[in-house]
Amino acid sequence: MEINPKLELSKKAMKDYGYKVVDTIVDHFENLPNKSPVFNATREEMDAEFLENAPEEGKDPQEVLDFVVNKVLTETDLLSHPKAYSFVPGPSNYISVMADTLATGYNIFSGGWANGPAAAELEIVTINWLLKLFKLPSKRGGGIFTSGGSMANLTAIVTARRIKCGDDYSKAVIYMSDQAHSSNIKAVRTVGFKKEQVRIIPTDSEFKFSINKLKNQIAKDKLEGLRPLCLIASAGTTNTGTVDPLTRLAEICKKEDLWFHVDAAYGGAAILSKNANMHLKGISKADSITVDPHKWFFQPYEMGCLLVRNYRWLSKTFTAKPEYLKDIEGNTSEINFYDHGIQLTRRFRALKFYMSLKTFGLASFREAIDYNIELAEKTETYLRNSPNWEVVSPAHLAIVNFRFNPIGKSFSEKKLDEINQCISKEIIKSKEAHLVTTILNNQIVLRMCLINPRTTFDDVEQTLKKCEEISEAINYK
Repeated sequence: MEINPKLELSKKAMKDYGYKVVDTIVDHFENLPNKSPVFNATREEMDAEFLENAPEEGKDPQEVLDFVVNKVLTETDLLSHPKAYSFVPGPSNYISVMADTLATGYNIFSGGWANGPAAAELEIVTINWLLKLFKLPSKRGGGIFTSGGSMANLTAIVTARRIKCGDDYSKAVIYMSDQAHSSNIKAVRTVGFKKEQVRIIPTDSEFKFSINKLKNQIAKDKLEGLRPLCLIASAGTTNTGTVDPLTRLAEICKKEDLWFHVDAAYGGAAILSKNANMHLKGISKADSITVDPHKWFFQPYEMGCLLVRNYRWLSKTFTAKPEYLKDIEGNTSEINFYDHGIQLTRRFRALKFYMSLKTFGLASFREAIDYNIELAEKTETYLRNSPNWEVVSPAHLAIVNFRFNPIGKSFSEKKLDEINQCISKEIIKSKEAHLVTTILNNQIVLRMCLINPRTTFDDVEQTLKKCEEISEAINYK
């Protein structure tokens, strides 16, 4: 291809290229159930396929596109696949995918009002939708869209530290349970808290925050002259979908003057559920809430959210006034989101959430979430009615944990761990489903996260029967 210093294509070339991209995405959505959700490769294999020097001369754009479609996009796990049960799947939706394409195509800067008033306004609008869902103050409340839950949790901890401690946090203590998401540990380390400033509180038999142990730890810390700063509760743990006792934790935070942060990155969307929203009772008492639309609100990746009870907490924490931004400050009602978080340059994340909710409506999202919860409960019933499976943690917010432990056969705990680990390894090796293990009660267990609205019970049943076939082929000796 000739040297192209303007980096341009003709109108026809752009249209042909764009039509092919859209056709490829539509074909992917339509044929996803027929594809394998699993792809594995070593670094050596990937290097052999892709490693090269940056090309001095370009190639035909269609040739490059064909290579990416046929090689790059086929050589990755498909976490939007109906049989992708591991981690937290990303079901996504086509409208949001196209919205992301529009936002990227127009290359909209969503950091400040002056450069993108419509983008800022849609972020205000969609944040207000979420504030209303979680019953946070509509006039004083605020928030910001982030790259994901990890960045939302980091933003919350920085805000809590600033509002509660100012510049001196040497004696501050943060509390979280042993089921808290790892991003919270990473966040407290990132912002400078020492290991001895973090308290990991054991959970009870239901994997919930132990209230008594928490109270004892807070009392001990105060007697030692430390400053309890922040409590991080979970509304939908990654392992089990469990929700901490939010109302009781809120009462403790109020009494002890603790910042109450609820990490609802996984389970927050259950606020829409007709049957499960009662599990989130007390979340409206939080000072800050992490929500991840790219999980159970069915958005493409790179969309987290932090909600706060008072939007001024964010501006007090993150506002900076360099000389090159003074001419575009605007008035106080025109929110510059670069003053509410860490990023200055920000993509237009609000558009995909806005367009998908406007297109499908909250009612569709409610039905999808209730369907997922019912699917997990139906899966639990199937497991309990089988002589081969033991339910270790019951279905909760669309997650169920179980292990192969057949009636009539006696295995040591070590052998059961080996068998269940082998089942996971072999099911992934078969590429029929993505199903991995976690550890609960010191046992290796299989975990299904069923938040894909396009996953059917037939998908689940086929996977479990495949697991049983694998178990029969295992040499138990």
